[in-house]
Amino acid sequence: MGVEHVVILMLENRSFDEYFGTFPGSDGIPMVDGTATVCVPVPGGACQRPYHDTADINGGGPHGESNALADVDGGKMDGFIQQVLVSKTGCTDPNDPACSANAESPVDVVGYHTAAEIPNYWTYAEDFVLDDHMFEPVKSWSLPDHLYMVSAWSAKCKNANPYSCVNNIVGPYSPAQFDAAVTQEVDTGTTDIDLAWTDITWLLYHYGVSWAYYVQTGVQPDCDDDSAETCAQAAQSWKTPGIWNPLPLFNDVQADHQVANVQPLDGYFAAAQAGTLPEVSWITPSQGDSEHPPASVHQGQA
Repeated sequence: MGVEHVVILMLENRSFDEYFGTFPGSDGIPMVDGTATVCVPVPGGACQRPYHDTADINGGGPHGESNALADVDGGKMDGFIQQVLVSKTGCTDPNDPACSANAESPVDVVGYHTAAEIPNYWTYAEDFVLDDHMFEPVKSWSLPDHLYMVSAWSAKCKNANPYSCVNNIVGPYSPAQFDAAVTQEVDTGTTDIDLAWTDITWLLYHYGVSWAYYVQTGVQPDCDDDSAETCAQAAQSWKTPGIWNPLPLFNDVQADHQVANVQPLDGYFAAAQAGTLPEVSWITPSQGDSEHPPASVHQGQA
């Protein structure tokens, strides 16, 4: 029997080392006798070694393209703490550990979890497979990553002609433009944003493969400002195109009359119970289940 169903679930903002850096046999954090042999510089001259973080809520750090470049720092991998300390200016969420970061008490960007906090994930790795050399396709934030997930590209198009599209990994549109387009789509069913290149659903449609993109109603897991630590959270549902729900803005999805394949998460559970799941499904969680800091680790895992 071949593969009958593919279900794709993307959670966010957790590096391999944060979750599996000490998984037996993995190419993770260099350790000797349970102690990390590497450390990340802290402004002022000190450095912080990776440590076992038992907290269920993590702060994380800013994750725009400029932050990613500064984190990696040409391969030195020494900018993570510095970027968090810079970005925490204006941070107001008292539940976000990133808001209390300071040079004397470094944030949890160098913390790692083990099976003690994420037993489900470690069990999956033990029972199935763990890829310790797989990396995200674009060094940027949520919108480009979700465009890559459904189309293997992030681009900006001048118009509805696919040949007008050019590579853009920061995100095809500014937060203000994107929010305006979402409002326009909800109010009128049309938008001035053209995602004119082909996404994978066109191939599924062309070859008669059923699909659905299930969106959990709640609030959007990321900020429109990709470098912000906290923000006023935008509403999310299957009816609202957004950072985590880009398919309704693709021209080919509209032309194929398959926008209705974007559905509420309840539809996934109903279809699974009835044995009527489409052949390809995506599941998009809202903030509480997303593991996007400061979301709960154990809740997202569950």
